[in-house]
Amino acid sequence: MPLASAKGMLETAAKEGWAVGQFNINNLEWTKAVLLTANELKSPVILGVSEGAGKYMCGYKTVSAMASAMVESLNIKVPVVLHLDHGSYEAAKACISAGFSSIMFDGSHLPFDENIEKTKELVSICAEKGISLEAEVGSIGGEEDGVVGMGEVADPEECRKIAELGVTMLAAGIGNIHGKYPANWKGLDFSTLERIHAATGSIPLVLHGGTGIPADMIRKAIALGVSKINVNTECQLAFQAATRAYIESGKDLEGKGFDPRKLLAPGVAAIQQTVKDKMELFGSIGKA
Repeated sequence: MPLASAKGMLETAAKEGWAVGQFNINNLEWTKAVLLTANELKSPVILGVSEGAGKYMCGYKTVSAMASAMVESLNIKVPVVLHLDHGSYEAAKACISAGFSSIMFDGSHLPFDENIEKTKELVSICAEKGISLEAEVGSIGGEEDGVVGMGEVADPEECRKIAELGVTMLAAGIGNIHGKYPANWKGLDFSTLERIHAATGSIPLVLHGGTGIPADMIRKAIALGVSKINVNTECQLAFQAATRAYIESGKDLEGKGFDPRKLLAPGVAAIQQTVKDKMELFGSIGKA
């Protein structure tokens, strides 16, 4: 099965009141863990690739080839999207050339007119190639590959203008942040989300920073138009904890416990459990 655009799955999710999970990948083990879990649960899935992760994995062409080959080799039957996460204008074009099936152009840090101009150009390119496109209004809090946002709340009118350009999905800041949430986090701004949803109509909305948001807030966000939820840090923390436990228990010193395939196996299993828990929360199980 070839890599899919996110358009169809997100439109269905928006109509039916559930959300597709984007799980960021960092290497072969990460990709395999997410794909096998999605296939087992019959859930559509989005593989997110940040610019930093793309460089770490030897470039976008390598990532695209790996993902496509893995979908075929593992006999994955569910729709799989390979998506650039928080991409610059240059990275968006590079990923289009490399064979990604979905692109996020993050112009939220640019002057709004420039965000409009570059998004409009990418809408045209992606439409021609059948690639889905995510745009962003209002920086997401925390840090993502050097882009720092303070959790700004997006302007619904600006969201409307970006949505009308023909993007597939829209990420809008509603107080969410990347990484761990601090103890004094105020929570999601649902009144703003309601106004954004009203202003943008049926366009699927994206919630970044899915790690650490309470389940009741996730469910409410989905009810208010969120159809794609990004998860990254939570999988990293699960992998770290399981790998640490394996080493601290001395299992890496037993027999061939040092073999990377054995050393990384507990972390991979932890990622799979995290992905399963999120898919259950998002309501995507059995939707493929």
